[in-house]
Amino acid sequence: MIKQLTPNIPDYELLDTGEGEKLERFGRYVVRRPEPQAIWRKSLDNREWLKADASFLRDSKSEERGEWKLKPEMPSRWTVGFNYKDMHLRMRLALTSFKHVGIFPEQAANWEFIYDSIHELRAQGIDRPKVLNLFAYTGGATLAARAAGADVTHVDSVKQVVTWSRENMESSGLDGVRWIVEDATKFVEREVRRGNKYHGIILDPPAYGRGANGEKWVLESDICHMLESCAQLLEPTNAFLVFNLYSMGLSSMLARTAVHQAFGAPKHEQMGELYFEDGSKKQIPFGTYYRFKR
Repeated sequence: MIKQLTPNIPDYELLDTGEGEKLERFGRYVVRRPEPQAIWRKSLDNREWLKADASFLRDSKSEERGEWKLKPEMPSRWTVGFNYKDMHLRMRLALTSFKHVGIFPEQAANWEFIYDSIHELRAQGIDRPKVLNLFAYTGGATLAARAAGADVTHVDSVKQVVTWSRENMESSGLDGVRWIVEDATKFVEREVRRGNKYHGIILDPPAYGRGANGEKWVLESDICHMLESCAQLLEPTNAFLVFNLYSMGLSSMLARTAVHQAFGAPKHEQMGELYFEDGSKKQIPFGTYYRFKR
């Protein structure tokens, strides 16, 4: 089933988009960042954009890096919350040199799916479902799984990001996550050799990346091997998969085809785009997703 998803997060608001930028509110603070998909005109007056508490300025020598211009009242760190049913997450935000702030708010739609899927597994008699979160970043999906009662293994190759995730866990009143600082491919290959199994796998790979020891990751050339390895780790029944793609030009149909080849066709599947609508009703996708239950 193709379904476009947008979550409801009171602490996040997409105020405006256009001319290669987006204007967002995270909690109390307004942030202005590049957004190459915003090919249309801005709707708000430029004076509104100039009110941003933090504006990202790209480095002329790099397409990815840059620096932030801050208003005097803008802190270097602040916290936002996300609530869903009995889940109450607190996420620490910060302004990074790669324009990220520590959260991808569109992923909250997947956090809800993860939380509900684990509760369904527990209702079926699996008291502590095992969940593996790969390329796990600051851990929103990890926290959703842990809040639902899963045993979670969180894998990311950047030690500072794993530390950030641990802070988010503690702020959310949770504990017990297994933290792994390692290249995701190497970890998965070792788990396959060990014969380990998981009831849920969350796969959120970047287009390009580096492992803890400099291992190179290129999505288009490495994703098939990763999916095939994950297929050996996922339980044959009473299991779920969440697969995200952020590379522009890669559709949910491509994700579905690749997953079907590795895992086979599941009983229940969803795919589509994760999107937000700005204050002028302009809709912009921030990623594609494919997920299934079996």
